[in-house]
Formats: sequence, C-alpha cells, structure tokens
Amino acid sequence: MGIFSRFKDIVSSNINAMLDRAEDPEKLIRLMIREMEETLVELKAACARTMAECRRLGREGEEAERQVSLWDRRAELALDSGREDLAREALLERRRATEHVEALTRETEECEALVARTQEDMDVLEQKLVTAREKQRLLAQRHVHARARRQAREESRRAASFDVMERFETMERRVEHMEAEADAVRVPRSGGAGGVFADLETRDAIERDLAALRQRMGRDG
Repeated sequence: MGIFSRFKDIVSSNINAMLDRAEDPEKLIRLMIREMEETLVELKAACARTMAECRRLGREGEEAERQVSLWDRRAELALDSGREDLAREALLERRRATEHVEALTRETEECEALVARTQEDMDVLEQKLVTAREKQRLLAQRHVHARARRQAREESRRAASFDVMERFETMERRVEHMEAEADAVRVPRSGGAGGVFADLETRDAIERDLAALRQRMGRDG
C-alpha cells in the first residue's frame, strides 16, 4: 500500500510534517516521489482518454448538427411538394436531431470541464513533485554533510589520541633518560650513614695510632 491512497491525500499532505515524524526521511521521500510519479502518470493517461472522448463527442455533435440541417431542408422540400405528412415526419426527425445536438453539447462541456480539472490536478501534483524532489536533494546534501562532519570528528579524535600518545612517549623517553643518567653517576663510598660511621671509625683508629706513636717516642700528651 502506498504512502498516498488518493490524489487529494497527496495534495493535502504536509511533506515537512511527514518527514519530521519519519524514522527514515530519505526512504520516505523516495516512496513519496515514486507514488507521486505513478499518480501523475495515471492522471496524464486519464486526461488523454478524456480529451479523446471530448473529440469524439465533438465529431458526433457536428454530425448531429448536419442532421438537423438535413431534416430541415427535407421538411421544406416536402412542404413545397404538398406533402405535409412528410413535412411533419421531417420536422419530427429534425427535433430529435436537435435534442441530440443539445445532449452532445452538454456532454462535451462536461468533458472539457473534466479535462480542465484534470490538467489543474496535474499542475498541482507536478508542483508537489518539484517540492518533494527539492526535499530529497536537501536531505541528500544533509546526509553528505553529516557524513563529512562525522568523518572529520573521527579524524580529530584519532589525531588527538595520536598527540596524547606522542606526548606520553616523549615523557617516557625523558624518564628513561633521567634514569640512565642516575645510573651513570658514581656514588661516593663515604656517602650516606654508612659513610659517616666509617669516617668516625677511621678517625678513632688514627687517634689510637697517634697516641701509640707518642708513647713510643716518649711524648705523652
């Protein structure tokens, strides 16, 4: 079943509102356009048939008018010949032909009015179709732009991630360099608490050695 079931549904439709409510606007607009195109084809075919019917009625009307003239001449001829009975029959046929002309004239007018309405309907539908195609073009552009923006955001995120990783790797290289420099520095043996105690022990030993030397040399304190 199509989006539109009748021509008036298409004419009265609010394309913008329908697209706003649609989950997939691009798919809906394609269906709308297809339905409008199919309806337009049907209207054109109906209009062509109606125009052909109008031409047929026109030809039949012309023939009926010739019959009116024919029976009018025959009535005159019969009356000139003194045949009133034939004149009456001719006048009766002329009346029938005249009534036929009047009926055909009414049918032709109705037919031509129908053609005019159908052509107006086609104009309205063609305008709707132009609007729908423009909406389709705009939707397609929005889709392209949205895809481009999404791609740009993804590339931006990738670039940001790469920049963060690059900064991390730079920091890591700096830390590794500092660690290497620290490993290369020679720590003095006297350094730290152990070094302090070693110095004290060394000074004590020297003082003992000095005291022993003085005693040996007879130079006590």
